[in-house]
Amino acid sequence: MYPTTHDAIFKQFLSEKETAKDFFDIWLPNEIKALCELDSLKVESGSCIDSEMKNYQSDILYSVSTTKGSVYIYVLIEHQSTSDRLIAWRLMRYSMAAMHKYLEAGNKQLPLVFPILFYCGEQSPHPYSTNWLDCFEDRKLAESIYTHHFKLADVTTLDDGEIMQHKQMALLELLQKHISRRDMTELMNKIVTLLSYNYYTDNQVITMFNYLIQEGNAKKPMEFITEITKQSEKHEGALMTIAQALRQEGSQEGRHQERVELAIEMLNSGMDKKSIKKFTKFSDEGLNKIKKILITA
Repeated sequence: MYPTTHDAIFKQFLSEKETAKDFFDIWLPNEIKALCELDSLKVESGSCIDSEMKNYQSDILYSVSTTKGSVYIYVLIEHQSTSDRLIAWRLMRYSMAAMHKYLEAGNKQLPLVFPILFYCGEQSPHPYSTNWLDCFEDRKLAESIYTHHFKLADVTTLDDGEIMQHKQMALLELLQKHISRRDMTELMNKIVTLLSYNYYTDNQVITMFNYLIQEGNAKKPMEFITEITKQSEKHEGALMTIAQALRQEGSQEGRHQERVELAIEMLNSGMDKKSIKKFTKFSDEGLNKIKKILITA
């Protein structure tokens, strides 16, 4: 709902600090009010809390210091002259956006955000719940999800034997559990066993082994892939593709190293820079890097 003249006059009044103090004195619950130092009240840029919803917002956001030191409470006031079945969700969304903005400013913990709905519509009393959990069709299920600890899938705590029973998730979980902890060659037999099952597409195998090579710590990745290829008939084609790419990469690195060694010899012999660039195909920047290596060596 777009802002109306009702919203405009409300914002004008509540943008005044002394008026806002009276508002909070009237409407804040005593336990919240007891924490707030109302003299520290400051109007924040409320209409920009959520850029996607700015055309629909008629809110005002205040920050206030608390009696507990550097903790801040944000009080979000939403003015509404018509009823909205999902108003509680909007208040929750605005609250989350205010928290996000606070974190973006460099703060490390979430601020408390206390939403207040100021209603002056024709229908009286306000007809809808201000508890956002009532916005769900299944309130009980929503409460069980959003008022408890979120589910943690911590593969680092699982035994490898248990992971091996996780069917199509097993290879992903096994590699990500150990990717930065162990030499991947130690997992050879388990990887071969998983690849022997009809679980994975060739694209998945290629993706996972590229990940393993880039992020893992296999001491001899070429030998590792070659050995797995010998033992994995189901994905032989995909593994051969990876092995071929590794050979090509190794060949390119070898040629680059040969050019570096040639440039070093030429620099040491006193050959002019123009001739070195011609023979080695290095740019000025490339040669300067090689010179720095020689100087620090």
